[in-house]
Amino acid sequence: MGSNVINILPGTSKGWGGSISASSVDVFTLELADYIEKVSPSVKRVVPISQGSSLLIKGNFNIQATIIGTNADYQEVNNYNLALGQFINESDLDTSRNIIVLGSELAEELFGNNNPLGEKIKLFYQRRDYLFTVIGVMEEKGKGLTGDLNNQAYIPITTFMKKLSNSRFVSYYMAQAKSGKEAAAAVGEIEYFLIKYLEDEEQEKFNLFSQDQILDTISSVTASLSLMLGGIAAISLLVGGIGIMNIMLVSVTERTREIGIRKALGAKNKNIMSQFLIEALSLSGMGGLIGIFFGWLGAYAIAQAGKWPLVVSPISVLLAFGFAVIIGLFFGLYPAMKAAKMDPVDALRYE
Repeated sequence: MGSNVINILPGTSKGWGGSISASSVDVFTLELADYIEKVSPSVKRVVPISQGSSLLIKGNFNIQATIIGTNADYQEVNNYNLALGQFINESDLDTSRNIIVLGSELAEELFGNNNPLGEKIKLFYQRRDYLFTVIGVMEEKGKGLTGDLNNQAYIPITTFMKKLSNSRFVSYYMAQAKSGKEAAAAVGEIEYFLIKYLEDEEQEKFNLFSQDQILDTISSVTASLSLMLGGIAAISLLVGGIGIMNIMLVSVTERTREIGIRKALGAKNKNIMSQFLIEALSLSGMGGLIGIFFGWLGAYAIAQAGKWPLVVSPISVLLAFGFAVIIGLFFGLYPAMKAAKMDPVDALRYE
């Protein structure tokens, strides 16, 4: 969506001394959107949005969908392109036409492989039926912070307000700063104007969220998760390494006589050491390959369940296998050195 998008949401008034708190959605009008755009130098445009849930009906089939009432700028602000037809234009807004643009998933569910342009569908909203004409289909966009865009339908905001909600107030605004660098300045300008316009700093009449703020929050959360997962991985590697070292120490103890025989026949310390290091590397290498297989299998299962794309980076796989080999080499070094330093006479007498 870009780093220059700002969401302006209505807040909730607080009740004091027995007064009842209420939603402040009744201050968000189409006129206020125009005012914000005019008085904020860093703001390129402000898009008013009315939103509700509705049934879309085609023949005997119906599907639940989110209905978005908006204007012609919505497509550009959201960086959302058309796959077929056209989007809402100024003429549709002026005449409050019953036209609708479908998300890609809705179009597929309602019409399959048939061309939906020009087709009529029913919109069942608040126990009333409305007949709409399909004029466009959006490209596949996927899921975002605002929900599944493919499961949304778009109508002129004037049609939504006059015919569906019968209200002069909108749900929220989406503002677009002139550039990503001016987003912070735009947030400050909008906040200053709304405080002055609402004439009350005590009540939480609105909330501002820029894409940068949302990304910063997500980045901090993912950084914390990365540290946590890194800690778990480090503990796992340590436990695995200690396990390899214990197995090799047991192997050295059980094969003491074998080591003595090899040394008596002329094997050097480096030959004994390399033998046990190779065994340790084999153990850790096999563990690494098994881990990679089950890691890929688990990722594939989760991707199928969540309907997410599966991307396995070769660098990640090589890095994981490299760590497994290094762990085997590091923790196998002590048992190998212990085996190499054995006295052949004592080793031959060992029972």
